[in-house]
Amino acid sequence: QVQLVESGGGLVRPGGSLTLSCAAFGFTWDTYTIGWFRQAPGKEREGVSCIRNIDGRTYYADSVKVRFSISRDNAKNTVYLQMDSLKPEDTAIYYCAAGRVGEPTLSPLVYDYWGQGTQVTVSS
Repeated sequence: QVQLVESGGGLVRPGGSLTLSCAAFGFTWDTYTIGWFRQAPGKEREGVSCIRNIDGRTYYADSVKVRFSISRDNAKNTVYLQMDSLKPEDTAIYYCAAGRVGEPTLSPLVYDYWGQGTQVTVSS
């Protein structure tokens, strides 16, 4: 059974940092791309970053490119999202997702499995 479990969300002040984790279970790690998405109240789900497990190739949304960093630990089947210089507009529920995609993409339509989400709130 495929399962994705996010952790690491919380409340942080503007300019602060958080690291999200996504632990994956139940599928062949190397054949999947793991993506991070976020959804703020009243807004559509937005792709943030993704990493292709077989070679570590990454992709970022322009809005986070300089501030966020995605990485993976193949031994632990876990993907991390390091978020620095956080802004109030980064406030959202953050989801990780897994999909068997070719080129890394932030289109949510191609991701098959989703976690339950973790809340990130950036506020003073």
